[in-house]
Amino acid sequence: MLVGSDPALLESSPDASAIASPDTLTLDVGGMKCAGCVKAVENQLTQQPGVLSATVNLVTEVAKVEYWSEVVAGQALATKLTESGFPTKVRWASAEPIDADDEPVLSPAEKQQQATRQYFRQVAIAAILLVFSAIGHLKHLGWDIPILGSIAFHGGLATLTLLVPARSIVVDGWRGLRRNTPNMNTLVSLGALTAYTTSIVALLVPSLGWECFFDEPVMLLGFILLGRALEQQARGRATSAFQALLSLQPTLARLIVAAEGNDGQKTWVELPADRIKVGECLEVLPGDKIPVDGTITLGTTTIDESMLTGESMPVLKQPGDSVAAGTLNQSGAIAIQATRTGDTTTLAQIIAMVEAAQTRKAPIQTLADTVAGYFTYGVMAIATLTFLFWYTISIPLWHESIPALNHLGHSLEHSSLMAHAMPSPVMNPVMATAASPLLISLKLAIAVLVIACPCALGLATPTAILVGSSLGAERGILLRGGDVLETIHRLTTVVLDKTGTLTTGQPVITDCLALQSGLDDADLLQIAATVESGTRHPLATAILAKAQQQSLALLPATDFHTRPGYGVSATVAGQPVLLGTHTWLSQHGVEIPPSVEQQVEQLASAGKSLVYVAIAGQLAGIIAGLDELRPDASAMVEQLRQMGLRVRLLTGDHPAAAQAIATALHIPPEDVQANLHPQDKVAAITALQSQGERVAMVGDGINDAPALAQADVSISLHSGTDVAVETAEIVLIRDRLLDVVESIRLGRATFNKIRQNLFWAFGYNLIGIPIAAGVLLPSFGLILSPAIAGAFMAFSSVSVVTNSLLLRRSRPAIG
Repeated sequence: MLVGSDPALLESSPDASAIASPDTLTLDVGGMKCAGCVKAVENQLTQQPGVLSATVNLVTEVAKVEYWSEVVAGQALATKLTESGFPTKVRWASAEPIDADDEPVLSPAEKQQQATRQYFRQVAIAAILLVFSAIGHLKHLGWDIPILGSIAFHGGLATLTLLVPARSIVVDGWRGLRRNTPNMNTLVSLGALTAYTTSIVALLVPSLGWECFFDEPVMLLGFILLGRALEQQARGRATSAFQALLSLQPTLARLIVAAEGNDGQKTWVELPADRIKVGECLEVLPGDKIPVDGTITLGTTTIDESMLTGESMPVLKQPGDSVAAGTLNQSGAIAIQATRTGDTTTLAQIIAMVEAAQTRKAPIQTLADTVAGYFTYGVMAIATLTFLFWYTISIPLWHESIPALNHLGHSLEHSSLMAHAMPSPVMNPVMATAASPLLISLKLAIAVLVIACPCALGLATPTAILVGSSLGAERGILLRGGDVLETIHRLTTVVLDKTGTLTTGQPVITDCLALQSGLDDADLLQIAATVESGTRHPLATAILAKAQQQSLALLPATDFHTRPGYGVSATVAGQPVLLGTHTWLSQHGVEIPPSVEQQVEQLASAGKSLVYVAIAGQLAGIIAGLDELRPDASAMVEQLRQMGLRVRLLTGDHPAAAQAIATALHIPPEDVQANLHPQDKVAAITALQSQGERVAMVGDGINDAPALAQADVSISLHSGTDVAVETAEIVLIRDRLLDVVESIRLGRATFNKIRQNLFWAFGYNLIGIPIAAGVLLPSFGLILSPAIAGAFMAFSSVSVVTNSLLLRRSRPAIG
């Protein structure tokens, strides 16, 4: 733990007791078409014994399951979903053995490309059939083409459409209905098959006088397939940033196995990067990606770290410097010793965080999920009621008063001709045709089925989060999930830690004041360095570095003890020594003479952090270190204020030192709290929250972890301690304070896209379904054809994904 007047400088690694925790499983789930499918998959998983929670993403087709592996096996969950109509595979770690009989696993990018190609092939076939259908209607313009204008030919086109390009839609729709998990394909299939069946009956029994509308299934399914293709293409663009991140993962590494001859020439063997173990030595040639996190042991080079830091300038690396997996070796051959491999590398952790962010849902999505669970059933019920209402009540009652219905059965002279009258929806998208009450009612019911779009509800949140989190990763900002985005939108206050956050975290010892007779400054520094030798923190490092500069050897010492947030103690040369805060010494009965207080105030007012040293129960001296402000600290505070956020400083440092920093950053005194220990910071944030404030905490140390956990949104610099990074919901890879501002802007922009998408998805269905049900027919005589209703439905899904993609165009406004 750091020992100084700032508990941010008091860090240790307390022992953590092992607590049993559930396992997390990743499943690749296929066959999901809409939000209803997502809800069905989640319900299937959560109903299984041993499953605690399940979150499913429609865009990435991934399910994250928290479960007890002792109760249920991951493969059993995958099998259950597959049996329910959602082909599922367990995503094993890359190092897992793969059975030779297993099918090759496609990457997400390959799956996207495969699905897009399949949809466009189906669209091409549907377009050809639609062209033939349109040619057949040239007879209405006086160009009668034999065979192509016959009703039987159009019936054949509709049959081919259902059997070839739309076969997967029909099969999946009926499979979902049979398994009690209806989806968007179910609605489309019901609409298309109803129109087709009615037309077949009209064709075979012309005496009924029914109208044939074989064009409806052809056009309806054509529009649906075109919309699916465009939507899939848009999804591919939405996932492109994440796929680019995945592509950075190196696949091969050169493991050094021996040294031959006096020239030290190395021999190596090429292995998969995920098979490398910690401690092994690797060779990396110019142009190669660094395969694992490691430390350079031989050679000098420049490394392109732009994929991690966003900085385009390469960085010079020498022996002893660390390198990260995925970065590019540019100029020299080097040897590195692996320090982190596989899923523990920095790049792997970034990818895991981005993927987790895309899975975690925003609370605003809860309403959409609830609606989606019953959406398909509701739409089928509305379609049934629409048919019954118009057929049994409205048309018989109002056909004389509604202009569109006034000429039912009278506009065509012969019923046999009616069977061949096929108004083209292309020429007349909003139609009020003369037809029997049965056909009018059927068309309205079909339009209701196909205009409803549960897909838009399911895509609203995940597409925006996908684009936002991927965009953040490009800029070195890792967001843990949609729930974080929603909270960012409501932030009112940003709380800042001082040491290592506002400052560089690399203090330099400026003053060493010995206050005990027989003890000079060098002796004081030597004793302090000895006690600090068992700790790792900025001030400890600075004290040890200062002692090394003066060639002061460490003394024999025993009984080291650290108390987080207060200080450290040890026995040096048989005498007990204390280093730490004023409070730490007071707790041990060490008094600070009034004559020393003036020196303390002078040092603290200069912005210096203080470490008190006591030997044998008496104050022996004071060591002061100066930690400079980060260059972008002032700009960050100013921009946060411009965004309407209140900025507060919470520090464990001396009040005078805290005020010096606050003055430099123009933070008013009432927003500064000093002499705080970790639990005090938690209490301060809790007090703000009790006043209705939504608080973000920015910190980097172990002592900041409790406050980070308490805050509504926690932000940590990537250079911070592992505990802080693990606790934080936003991690800033580039260690730039201005990224605090950009992360909040990105969060706000992403959440606004989520709200826009959900508003459109709900608004579209709330307006579109009543119009399709004929609400405009009594007043305006307007009826939507099923084909145009299907086009609107396809447009709805595409528009949601496209709106999310607009986040990329708003980049200048975000950061």
